[in-house]
Amino acid sequence: MIRREPYWKSYIVETTTPVFTPEQCDIISRVGRSLPPQTAEVGGDKGGAVDTKTRISHISWIPFKHPEAQPMYDKLNEVMYMTNKRHFGFENMELNEQAQYTEYPEGGFYNWHMDADMNMSHEPPVRKISMTLILSPEQEFEGGGLEIYRPGNIIKPKQGHAVFFASFINHRVVPVTRGIRKSLVVWFGGEPFK
Repeated sequence: MIRREPYWKSYIVETTTPVFTPEQCDIISRVGRSLPPQTAEVGGDKGGAVDTKTRISHISWIPFKHPEAQPMYDKLNEVMYMTNKRHFGFENMELNEQAQYTEYPEGGFYNWHMDADMNMSHEPPVRKISMTLILSPEQEFEGGGLEIYRPGNIIKPKQGHAVFFASFINHRVVPVTRGIRKSLVVWFGGEPFK
């Protein structure tokens, strides 16, 4: 017997309505900018390093208990659960990592990478769904599209819109050619895939 995926199954989902209003995007950006900035590294917690041939951006981490962040986290959980139910169908999903506020300056980029470690034993809970949400108004930057799965498949969400995708899919942020691209990156995880 051949098992077929449900017709609704999709591993790349762009929201059709904004997750956050422009005013909410401004609040998230203000919170992100108020926190200690870091030059983004590659390689994660297990030996990460700055590598300007792979990634140029600045990040900060938004704590779960930040007083202005709770409405953001509540909304992200709500949207993730609905998106997972409608498109991914992954089990036992939760938001278990702090959100990453990211700024890509002019010339900033992030080369091809995956957000999940292929050795699932390294990171319980396992990252299963990644989300990128654009905080900047579209007129404030050029370039900076999210190229996902294959070269040429570039998604440029509008302000407040998000792209959810399986964390095991290859993706990159193409170079910003003008302005600053501000975004919110969040990972949702759970038990290892069975």
